[in-house]
Amino acid sequence: MNSGGGFTLGLGFGLTNTAVIQVTNLSSAVTSEQMRTLFTFLGEIEELRLYPPDNAPLAFSSKVCYVKFRDPSSVGVAQHLTNTVFIDRALIVVPCAEDD
Repeated sequence: MNSGGGFTLGLGFGLTNTAVIQVTNLSSAVTSEQMRTLFTFLGEIEELRLYPPDNAPLAFSSKVCYVKFRDPSSVGVAQHLTNTVFIDRALIVVPCAEDD
């Protein structure tokens, strides 16, 4: 229980007061629709951003995605997808401060 404000640590997953995750080591072939489909199973998504975007004119070797859930408890669940192979790479999912 956290009575002093600030952030709390939960189940060894780091910051739990954030509703945002950063997903790295994404295949260059991944689309925002695929990411939305994957993470919708874990909770309602408020916002999803994929960089570079689907319509980027240049080719990139990898992408990064930020997902903001409506419920911060979905962040801890999403972290369990770390090391899950998606398309051709193992995902890295970490909590991310919402102001960043």
